[in-house]
Amino acid sequence: MRARNPLLLSLLSTTGLLWLAVSSGCQSARDLATTEPRAPASITNPSATDVLTTIILQIDAGDFAGAEQAIAAALARATPAEQAALAFERERMQRIRLDFSRTTAEIDAQLAATLPDLKAGEREQWTASGLLESMLINGERRYFKHAVKNLFYISDEALARRQPRQPRFEDDAPLYAAHAYHQQIIQAATSGQRAVLPRRVRITQQLVVDADAVPAGETVRAWLPFPRAIAGQQSDIHLLASTPESGTVAPPDTLQRTVYLERVATAGEKTRFTVDYELTLSAQYQHIDPERVQMAPITDDLAPFLAERPPHVQFTPALRQWSQQVVGAEKNPYRIAQKLFAAVADIPWAIAREYSTISNISDYALHAGHADCGQKTLLLITALRLNGIPARWQSGWQFSGVNADSIDEKPFDTMHDWGMFYLAPYGWLPMDVTHGVLDASDPAVAWFYLGGVDNWRVAFNDDYSRDFVPAKQHPRSETVDLQRGEVEWRGGNLYFNQWDYQFSWSWLEPAPAPGK
Repeated sequence: MRARNPLLLSLLSTTGLLWLAVSSGCQSARDLATTEPRAPASITNPSATDVLTTIILQIDAGDFAGAEQAIAAALARATPAEQAALAFERERMQRIRLDFSRTTAEIDAQLAATLPDLKAGEREQWTASGLLESMLINGERRYFKHAVKNLFYISDEALARRQPRQPRFEDDAPLYAAHAYHQQIIQAATSGQRAVLPRRVRITQQLVVDADAVPAGETVRAWLPFPRAIAGQQSDIHLLASTPESGTVAPPDTLQRTVYLERVATAGEKTRFTVDYELTLSAQYQHIDPERVQMAPITDDLAPFLAERPPHVQFTPALRQWSQQVVGAEKNPYRIAQKLFAAVADIPWAIAREYSTISNISDYALHAGHADCGQKTLLLITALRLNGIPARWQSGWQFSGVNADSIDEKPFDTMHDWGMFYLAPYGWLPMDVTHGVLDASDPAVAWFYLGGVDNWRVAFNDDYSRDFVPAKQHPRSETVDLQRGEVEWRGGNLYFNQWDYQFSWSWLEPAPAPGK
C-alpha cells in the first residue's frame, strides 16, 4: 500500500466517513441551497431547513428509502423554492446510483480477472479499509464504478500483484515528476519576469447530445467553457468559430466563463455544439524567500479568500485537528503553506465520483484516503484559509504532446484543477497540489508547484460554483467545476450519461525545445 500521511490514517480510524455526514449537517440547509448551485433556490422556513438537513444526512448515510419518503412528505407542504431544493436531493440520489453502480459479484469478477493470487477475504478487507470505495444503499453494498481501478492507484501492494500491470496516472502524465522543463521555466524567470515562455495554441471543444435525448423540435441549450484573460497566464484570446454560429460569449469578468449556444433537436440525430478559439499561454514562477514573507493584512479584496464557503470550504473540527497536527507551532506563512501542501499532496490520487454527489468535498478528501485534483485543491484551500493564508480555486484543461516540441511525444490531456494562494509581499501565486512536491535535489524544482505553474494548461475557471451568463434554468450536472460543459432543455438538465464531450488542440507556434 502506498505510504500515507499518518495523520490522515489517524483521522480515518477515529472519525471515518461518519464525519462526512455530521459535518454536512452542521451548516444550515439554506447555505447548502444558495452558496453552491446544488439547488436553484433558498430554504427560508426553519422547519423546512431541518427537514432538508435530515434528508441530506439520510442520503449521505445511504438511507435512500427514508430520504425518498421524507422528500415526498415535505413536497406536499413546500414552497416553490423548497421544492427545488428537495428535487435536487432526489436527483442527487440518482447520480449517486450511477456512480455506485457495481455489485459485489461484479467487483469479485474484476478482482479475480486482475489478481491471479486473490486471497479469500481480501475484498472484504479492502472494502472495510476504504481501498475499495463502496456505499451501503438501502442496506445493499454498492461499489464505485471505478473502485477496482482505483485500488491499484491507491495500494502499492495490490498494484505489485496486478496482471497485467496498470500504470499509475502520473506514469502517463508529463511533469508529475521533475523534468528539464521545470528548470527551464525557473531559469527564464530569473530576470524578474514571472510570466515566461509564452506559446500560442488553437483549441476546439465539442459537446454532443445523444440522439433523442431531447424531443424533436425542442431547443437544446448548451454552455461550453471559454477562457478569460488572466494577467501573466493567458492572453490574446480570440473566438474563431462556433457551431451553431450565433454563440453568446459571457463577459470577460465572468469567473466561470462560457460560450452559450442553442440548437433545435432533430429526431434520430445527435445535437452538436463546438467552439474554436486561440490564445497565448505563459508559464509562471516566483522564487520565494521565506524570510521576506509576512502574514498578509486582511483587506476587503482578500477577506473572501480567507472565509468559509459552505458546503465545500468549512473549518470543521476534524480539519482543525488535522491542521494543528500538520502545522504545529510554525508561524511563517510560507512554511505553513509548505507543510499543508506536502500533507495534501501525500494523499493518493484516484478517479473521483461526481462532485455533485458529495456534501462537503474538502472533508471527503480529508477522510476518504484518496482524492483527485479538485478534491485535493479544495482541501488545501480550506486548510490555507483556516491558517490565515488567502487561497482560491482555478481549473481548466491540461494537455501536451502532438508535436516534437512538446514535453512528451505522445498526446496527453485531462481535466485538471489547481489553485492560487496569496503571500505578502509577492501577491497571488499559483499552486498545484496534485503535481505535489517533486522528487528533486534542487529545492526550486522540488517546490516548483507551490509558487509556479507550467503552461501546458488552459484555465476556464477563476472560481468554483459561480453563475453562468446567461443563467442556467436547471441544476448543473457539475455543480462545482466547468470543464466538459453543461446542457439542458425546458424539460430539465441533461446529465453526463446523455451526452459526450471532446477537447483537441494544435500548437500554432513552435515551443522552445525543453530538453529531456
